[in-house]
Amino acid sequence: MKTMQANVVTPDGSVFEGQVEMVTVKTTEGSLGIMANHLPLVAPLTVSAVRLKMDSKIQLVAVSGGFIEVRPDEVSVLAESAELPSDIDIARARAAKERAERRLERAKQENLDFKRAEMALKRAINRLEVAGG
Repeated sequence: MKTMQANVVTPDGSVFEGQVEMVTVKTTEGSLGIMANHLPLVAPLTVSAVRLKMDSKIQLVAVSGGFIEVRPDEVSVLAESAELPSDIDIARARAAKERAERRLERAKQENLDFKRAEMALKRAINRLEVAGG
């Protein structure tokens, strides 16, 4: 199967670089699968897992928003933050999820910043799902 270069980059640097067969992401408009020679496009990403398929293996990367830029021979994910499963501290992610759930409940009751609390919970859940925790 034909491959293409894939890069996942954050403001702190590169998280993944390599040749892949397919990249699957969740955009604000829905899921998108990209293979070599895809038409160029740019799309905003949601908090989700980026799936990078290489040699019938899937590498997951937890991203918390950003953009995907597609060219026929290269896909770049420009993420606000991104983590490989091996870099995720599961205990810390669970603690963040619990804090976010409490904050979300408090936001509902006290008319606080509900959207911010909701996004914190989505990021924590995404990290746990990618890490297998």
